[in-house]
Amino acid sequence: MAKQPHVAFISHGGGPLPLLGDVAHAQLVTYLQKLSRELPKPRAILVISAHWEAPVFTVSSGALPGLAYDYYGFPAAAYQIRYPCAGEPSLAHQVADALQAFGLEVALDDERRLDHGVFVPLKIMYPNANIPVVQLSLKQGLDTAAHLALGEALQGLNYDGLLVLGSGFSFHNMREFFNSDPEAEQKNRAFADWLKQVCTNTQLTARERQEQWLQWQQAPQARFCHPREEHLLPLLSCTALAGRAADRYSEVSILNKTAAMLEWHVP
Repeated sequence: MAKQPHVAFISHGGGPLPLLGDVAHAQLVTYLQKLSRELPKPRAILVISAHWEAPVFTVSSGALPGLAYDYYGFPAAAYQIRYPCAGEPSLAHQVADALQAFGLEVALDDERRLDHGVFVPLKIMYPNANIPVVQLSLKQGLDTAAHLALGEALQGLNYDGLLVLGSGFSFHNMREFFNSDPEAEQKNRAFADWLKQVCTNTQLTARERQEQWLQWQQAPQARFCHPREEHLLPLLSCTALAGRAADRYSEVSILNKTAAMLEWHVP
């Protein structure tokens, strides 16, 4: 029987701001620090990041991945951040094998660098950079069913001490982050309430939950909160991987918007 990983979805904030002392990210930093204290220290971390889209699901397989500063317009300190973690090629190949066994097309990339959806939260959670990290892409086209299938495929992994981290954002309307209009937060609240119900309702079967996700665009204010869904899809993959209701749903304020965090614990 495959070993179950710890699974978590995080709203990762705006670029490098969580590492630059931005007050609008203080609650995010506190949450991530607490999460890392509460989890058993992982042997390795697999991150599904909203900031990597590839023609097929692609896994970073390099031994020393390095960082991609995939943002612009920030102070010089943002481009001097270091997170010298190792990769884990053996885990990368196991991920690829699990996806292929499920019938998904997959590729390996030994040159991919870790983007800010990976190194920013991990530098907060595990600042010593002493845990190997593998990154898994989204698939271009952003098909909902494909990313639910990705989560199901990852159930075939058999890797002891693994943390699977979905790194996205439960609200990602870039134009609205700096809008203080109460109506914007009301719309965010409507979608967040729907998301919480789908993710935490213990009466839903795994299949029923997936059916809800397949219709996510009909949820209240869905397209207002996600004009483009790349920051939501890591959550879908996490819920499909876990196959059950989340054990913990939390909310923090990020850039003055409500942002959801979810955890599934190993029994």
